[in-house]
Amino acid sequence: MADIAKFIEEIKGMTVVELNELVKALEEEFGVSAAAPVAVAAAPAAGAAAPAEEEKTEFNVKLKDIGAKKIDVIKAVREFTSLGLAEAKALVESLGTIKEGVSKEEAQKIVDRMKEAGATAVME
Repeated sequence: MADIAKFIEEIKGMTVVELNELVKALEEEFGVSAAAPVAVAAAPAAGAAAPAEEEKTEFNVKLKDIGAKKIDVIKAVREFTSLGLAEAKALVESLGTIKEGVSKEEAQKIVDRMKEAGATAVME
């Protein structure tokens, strides 16, 4: 019994990489898989990480108001899209979505540029 307690103490002192190597070695030696126990053990950790995963990672940038400088806003929209002049003008006039599924940083950059051009844009 003392050997088991000593072995447990050694395992407690191992790094994650060392534990991973140990599991792989045991699986190879005994021809078993630790997949089910690992998945069960990982479930509480995944539940604990769920609130962090709820943080939004993709944003849509939509025009709310074009302001007085419509031409500047159209030019700014064209900087972030591959739209032609007529399409960009139609998007601006309809207060449409400038870009979809972009990172928070890119969305903020677009919102800031629209503000600079005199428009109001929001990240959704």
